[in-house]
Amino acid sequence: MATSDKPFRILGLQQIAIGGLDKQKLRALWVDTLGLAVTGQFSSERENVDEDICALGQGVHKVEVDLMQPLDPDKKPAVHATPLNHVGLWVDDLPRAVEWMNANGVRLAPGGIRKGAAGFDICFIHPKSNDEFPIGGEGVLIELVQAPPEVIAALGGAAVAAG
Repeated sequence: MATSDKPFRILGLQQIAIGGLDKQKLRALWVDTLGLAVTGQFSSERENVDEDICALGQGVHKVEVDLMQPLDPDKKPAVHATPLNHVGLWVDDLPRAVEWMNANGVRLAPGGIRKGAAGFDICFIHPKSNDEFPIGGEGVLIELVQAPPEVIAALGGAAVAAG
């Protein structure tokens, strides 16, 4: 299917999320050494996560860097396990993107569209495909993030369409 036939566009990188058993070790690298600013915290028993939300860049070019540790390392989801490290992509129309992906063989992770740690609506492309949905992240968990109007306006003209 041609790129122009898709009812959505990927606008840019929204975040990367990195998990480990000890968030302080992640902070030692990302905050203390590399100089990222901590802009918030998020904790969720349902998601089994305690995370620091950091930032790199400014304005619409700001990329969120989430430093995650599990609340309980023996419970799921295991945010410290490599498969839950992920990249987040801004999407101009998340509901239409999800509808299109469901109809075109993209495997989405369970949970559907929901509110993410930074307050934006999100959903995930599953890292593995299957027989029913032959397109997956090929080992990478991909978070699709609904872009707010100011990001759409700023990046809309320079959007990179998903292949």
